[in-house]
Amino acid sequence: MICFPNAKINLGLNIIEKRSDGFHNLETIFYPVAWNDALEVVVATDVVQDFNLHLSGIPIFGSLEDNLLYKAYQIIKQRKTLPKLNVYLQKSIPMGAGLGGGSADAAFFINLLNEQFELHFSETDRIEIAKQLGSDCAFFIKNTPVFASQKGDVFKEIDLNLSHLYIAIIYPNIHSNTKEAYSLVKPKKSTRSILEVIKQPISSWKTDLKNDFEISIFNLYPSIEKIKYDLYDCGALYASMSGSGSAVFGLFEKEPEIKDLLIFPHKIGKMTI
Repeated sequence: MICFPNAKINLGLNIIEKRSDGFHNLETIFYPVAWNDALEVVVATDVVQDFNLHLSGIPIFGSLEDNLLYKAYQIIKQRKTLPKLNVYLQKSIPMGAGLGGGSADAAFFINLLNEQFELHFSETDRIEIAKQLGSDCAFFIKNTPVFASQKGDVFKEIDLNLSHLYIAIIYPNIHSNTKEAYSLVKPKKSTRSILEVIKQPISSWKTDLKNDFEISIFNLYPSIEKIKYDLYDCGALYASMSGSGSAVFGLFEKEPEIKDLLIFPHKIGKMTI
């Protein structure tokens, strides 16, 4: 069985306070977008290992034990009987980009195993498993627009449809370290909730919908800030860095012409959700 995990963008991101557990309370909106990996699971025969991961596309570094697919497999195997597996991942979503690609792969893997092997996990069960893997991982179980709070793992469904717009996502070949990004931000409570701002006309988002990571990341990497304002110069209604970066996206009324930015890995298309 094969599936196509998709990326997400953040619409606004307020870092409110540091928690006693070392994480941060925040608020943001997660919105799914169609930049996709490809993931296939096949029952393995004539192999020794229970979990065999085959990677292609963008290189993924680190040990198998650190891979979220492997971690998800181990959690599920403690609860259900699974056959030996060959897992094939074609990686297209850039890493260290703030697009949630690794989390999406893990969540889609959980859903895929549940369906392929009739594990009968409820949606609540799958969300609980995903939360063990990362703060934004559980979002991809339902994969619909949500307002996220606390660690980014408490969700409130929202009525937000941007399918009339085009999106351009530019990855500037810079790997942003999330831990470092958090260390550079001074948490503060926002005077206005993102839920209020998002109801305003998109033309007002440019001034009212902020990502608290941008100031420090732009200071470190001025080229990322330049991409944001290049997107505005190309006619974007709204442009922002996604998450802790480094990918930057722009929302447009019509398909944009951004030839000068296409030297970077990118995705341009209609918003689909």
